[in-house]
Amino acid sequence: MAHKSMKALVAAAAVALLATSCAAEDSSGDGSAEGGAYKVAVLAASAQNGYNQAVYEGVVAGAEDLGLEVDAKILDGGFDATTQLSQLQNAATSGEYDGVIVVPHDGPSLTAAFPMTGDLPVVSVLNPIGPDIDELEPQVEGVVSTVAVSPTAAAERQAEDVVTYCADLDPCSVMLVVGNLSSPLDVARRDAYQSVLEANDNIEIVSTLEGNYDRDQSLSGVANALQSNRDVNVILSNADQMTLGAEVALTNAGIDPSTVYLTGGGGTTEALQAVREGRWAADYVNFPVSMGAAAMEQLANAIAGDPVETVVDADAVGPEGVEPYADADSLATVEDFTGEWNG
Repeated sequence: MAHKSMKALVAAAAVALLATSCAAEDSSGDGSAEGGAYKVAVLAASAQNGYNQAVYEGVVAGAEDLGLEVDAKILDGGFDATTQLSQLQNAATSGEYDGVIVVPHDGPSLTAAFPMTGDLPVVSVLNPIGPDIDELEPQVEGVVSTVAVSPTAAAERQAEDVVTYCADLDPCSVMLVVGNLSSPLDVARRDAYQSVLEANDNIEIVSTLEGNYDRDQSLSGVANALQSNRDVNVILSNADQMTLGAEVALTNAGIDPSTVYLTGGGGTTEALQAVREGRWAADYVNFPVSMGAAAMEQLANAIAGDPVETVVDADAVGPEGVEPYADADSLATVEDFTGEWNG
């Protein structure tokens, strides 16, 4: 799939795609799109965040691949649960949209928007909408599909690799850098990290930091933490942007990053290069553009009244042969894959 540039993506607040003979029919009150085009709201947890931008890019590219004419508008949730809930409620009541794709900041809080006015179909990406952060089957009426993996299971898998690395180290000092602890998604990840690591007597979690998916904020937090924990063995993060900040903090402190087990999440171009070069030990690769395209496909099915996959495994939507839990060896088998986004 040929993807549009990220710079063009950020500049566009709404994009109309090429119309084809497969475009939707005019509205007749049955949920089909008015004027031959679907209007879709893409509710980003943060429109300034590269991952959310990549999901939006995938929505646009996915519609194009399906031969649909879609006007997709990205809305900025600003990493704020109240803002995103209001956006979802407004999308339902305005009558402006045929469907919604949302990357939830706080999936449980969004349940207050359901049931949706006018049976507006909703697809959730990255994490579910509903009280259970690990239940991917739709939990509320109106959510038709979830494109995600269990955040607890994914975080546990990352932590298990750390346990393997630490097997011959006693003590093994681990620093956790998580995104935003106002988000149930990141709370689940932190709890999973702690559950796996604390079960091993040789592992000590020396600090838990919020990086807010920001390189500079992570750099600052890790730099401060290194003042009292210079002998850290592992920095475990759920976001590549934050691991990049941690890497700079190590370098600034006179510590060779390659002597520390560094791992992140997201599969950015920079992260995959770092793993290939041996600067990072591993990375949990995500496929946000492919996830956005999968979400658009399921939303289009719902609007058209066609069968919908209620759960799409986000670890399985990427290019063939790319393992989501990547190290230098696994990446060597997919030399052409450079990631789907830049953080």
